[in-house]
Amino acid sequence: MMSEPGATVDEITLTIEARLTEVLAQGRERSRAFSATYFQLWDSLEAMARGGKKIRPRLLMDAYQALGGIDERAAVEAACAMELLHIALVIHDDVIDKDLIRRGEMNITGRFASEAMLRGVPRREAHAWGEASSILAGDLMLTFAHSLLARLDIQEDRRHAVLDVFDDTVFESAAGEHFDVWLSLHLERSRPQDVLVMVDQKTAAYSFHAPLVLAAVLAGATTAVIEELTVIARQIGVIYQLRDDVLGLFGDERATGKSTLSDLREGKETLLIAYARADAAWADVEPFFGDNNIRVSEAHRLRRVIEESGALFFVESVIAERCEHVHALIQNADLPAALSEQLIALTSTCNSRAS
Repeated sequence: MMSEPGATVDEITLTIEARLTEVLAQGRERSRAFSATYFQLWDSLEAMARGGKKIRPRLLMDAYQALGGIDERAAVEAACAMELLHIALVIHDDVIDKDLIRRGEMNITGRFASEAMLRGVPRREAHAWGEASSILAGDLMLTFAHSLLARLDIQEDRRHAVLDVFDDTVFESAAGEHFDVWLSLHLERSRPQDVLVMVDQKTAAYSFHAPLVLAAVLAGATTAVIEELTVIARQIGVIYQLRDDVLGLFGDERATGKSTLSDLREGKETLLIAYARADAAWADVEPFFGDNNIRVSEAHRLRRVIEESGALFFVESVIAERCEHVHALIQNADLPAALSEQLIALTSTCNSRAS
């Protein structure tokens, strides 16, 4: 299962996927002793873990190697924990957003609900069953992620530090998600700085900060390096999410696997929306924002107002400015050359991605 020293990115990804499959297969086998639907739930979790970009675990592994880490087994376990955390948060996020589609296919809620309806269960009860299945699946992935880290065969003080990072990450990500839902209630006008705080907490904390800091802790990096990586990771995370928000409204659905109606239907508060609200034309389309039954023509009007307000140009300029800032941070940081190159490449990928 272990990859050889100097393994390529593809080999590292295969190693991570092999260990993830092993971990989830253990849960799947244990589930055989329970109900058929519980076994089916574990089937769904295994399917979710297959494929995907593996951004977070690959980031951790790349950073760990660049920082001189030599215990690859421990790094792989931590990398898998990051992917399990990602799966957990994605599942719960879909429940909160009432989404039924993920990566162009039905998610756990959609799959379990549709199967229940096919067996004659009324829509409302079937959807509740689907959401319950998702909530429990997300809880299981959180527990498995924590278990992998708690069982790391490393020095006790280092394992405690790893667990502290994980605990802080989950705590902050929950705060960010909670703030996101609050903003979507539209009880008060959200400011651009509110949205940026939410993005930092909800996305940057677990997607970039946690993998980089865990890699540094496991590799025995200095406090100074960890502090530099913290600042850099936060900036990259915001870039990633701002690009995601742009793609959510203006991206190619075939590439993103997500409907461009989803964020508008949900009434998702993004930097695009926070900026567009200041435009006089927003009042004409505001009733459509957050409308569960929004029509394609109405969504088109909303997107046109957002673009003509200058919001798209503004967000693109914020992304470009932050990319420039991150590059300067990386160049001035006391990091290994290999890690600096990786982080610059990662920043560019987060900016230019189409999915």
